[in-house]
Amino acid sequence: MAKKKEDVKAPTYSIGIDLGTTHCVLSYSDLNDENTAVTVMPIPQLTTPGNVEEKAQLPSFMYQAHESELAEGDTALPWNANPDVIVGEMARNLGSKTPIRLISSAKSWLCHGAIDRHQAFLPLNSPEEVAKVSPLEVTRQYLEHLANAWNNAHPDTPIGEQDVTITVPASFDPAARDLTAEAARLVGFHNLTLLEEPQAAVYSWIKNNDETWRDQVKVGDVVLVVDIGGGTTDLSLVAVTEEEGNLTLNRVAVGDHILLGGDNMDLALAYRLKAKLAQEGKALQPWQIQAITHACRDAKEALLTDASLTTMPIVVPSRGSKLLGGTLQTELTQEEVQQTLVEGFFPQTTIDDMPMQSTRGALTQMGLPYAQDAGISRHVAHFLNRQSAAIDDQQIEGFIKPTAILFNGGVLKSALLADRLLSIINSWLTTADVQEAKRLTGLDLDLAVASGASYYGSVRKGKGVRIRGGIASSYYVGIESAMPAIPGMEPPVEALCVAPFGMEEGSHADVPSQQFGLVIGQPVQFKFFGSTVRRDDPAGTHLDWWQPEELEVLPAIQVTLPVSEGRHEGEIVPVRLASRVTELGTLTLEAIALDNEQKWHVEFDVREK
Repeated sequence: MAKKKEDVKAPTYSIGIDLGTTHCVLSYSDLNDENTAVTVMPIPQLTTPGNVEEKAQLPSFMYQAHESELAEGDTALPWNANPDVIVGEMARNLGSKTPIRLISSAKSWLCHGAIDRHQAFLPLNSPEEVAKVSPLEVTRQYLEHLANAWNNAHPDTPIGEQDVTITVPASFDPAARDLTAEAARLVGFHNLTLLEEPQAAVYSWIKNNDETWRDQVKVGDVVLVVDIGGGTTDLSLVAVTEEEGNLTLNRVAVGDHILLGGDNMDLALAYRLKAKLAQEGKALQPWQIQAITHACRDAKEALLTDASLTTMPIVVPSRGSKLLGGTLQTELTQEEVQQTLVEGFFPQTTIDDMPMQSTRGALTQMGLPYAQDAGISRHVAHFLNRQSAAIDDQQIEGFIKPTAILFNGGVLKSALLADRLLSIINSWLTTADVQEAKRLTGLDLDLAVASGASYYGSVRKGKGVRIRGGIASSYYVGIESAMPAIPGMEPPVEALCVAPFGMEEGSHADVPSQQFGLVIGQPVQFKFFGSTVRRDDPAGTHLDWWQPEELEVLPAIQVTLPVSEGRHEGEIVPVRLASRVTELGTLTLEAIALDNEQKWHVEFDVREK
């Protein structure tokens, strides 16, 4: 029975969830207390068989244990004596020994448009005996663990009745956003909002600096937000402007979705150890490289944060191979870590050095579309050059020149790496004869995104400074050209802008253009494009030609539109187009019949059926 409107309780808390590639964090604040602090909730999780501990972060790992691997009671949680799967710290620990049963990087798979995100195929390339799950299901499992942890600690204020903000990369396309929302709805989140991670970091910086943040920036400043996490590098620009005498913040540009982060660094260190062992005549198998990658992560973090450490032991697991003669042990030195990470991932470059692209093989294993160039500094240079039109008065100067930089993400907790990247960016500014950018501080780089997300819940209710931005790309639908058939050639596709850059959440846009014919009752395909650089195209802009770097091809959507009363299967209905950005931040294309205003909705949910 549905609740009466008056029976629905107003949310007590604003809950922020950082659904990270390598860690999840949950924070909250009291919506009824204007002076409330943002609190990070300790998350109960299994750390070893039978042992539950509370930790600020829930590692984003899921483990499919063999039925004989654990004893009864080994996986019991405070809210479930026998959970179906293991997530968190123990999942990561068990997976480091048996990688074929470990699922990681589900967030990266969730935005991989070339695969069906509803299909069960993870862990990738694992034996048939290992149960497979979809990226959507893994995401749901992480959210369900967080929801259960909250409800166990706050039984009188269940999470389904609270305001929940989940963060996503600024570069997530509409399909990935909608899949994230779908996973949340499956868990029972009713009052849900999505927020870009770099914006969440800025909100956390504002909250942590209280009123003093206005003393650190001024009108005309451009803040470069660099968020380097476990799996991705996320770049955004926030401009400081003025409105009625008050400082305002506008997110004016976002970067591409770059699969490059701490995971790549751990793998680079693992391959360095492989080469070192090879010189000693000891060969490693692929599964062993996977296993020591996890050990390299822990060693890397220790060596980068504790200057007193010079080496860390690395144990290489063995299955009793005669070739290996039992378990091997090697070590990772501070010098090896610094050389591999600093020179490999933060090379000294100029502003004109762009990411390198190599010719790819015709056949490749199914996997994530990782960045081909590991040089993060080159990706930052590419972003600043590509977004040169984001700030009007800087357009003629060649590249965006940030006046302030805000770092976020676990990778940049290392002072060595953060200082290196800041030095590189400032060298570009010095060469361009402008002032160096200052670094904005006051963030816990592990927890800032979740904290900023919970603070955003108060901002949405008018209790703080809101960053304006809207959608981070312009979106276009593909229109097949009408032309005579030519052997071996598909009709060229033109692009019609259906949602302009910066279109605000909760807004609607009519698409002025000629009418189109919409096929109903039969399978059809919609082609879509996105652009972060064509910032001035209004809805209805018709492109019959564009530079390859201007538009990015998005996953096509296969759909069969329903047949309503009075219409028949295969009918071509004359329609006009409109678009809508929901309060949640997802994008919907509307086709509206010219004869009776009937609407068909095409959502960017990529229901690959």
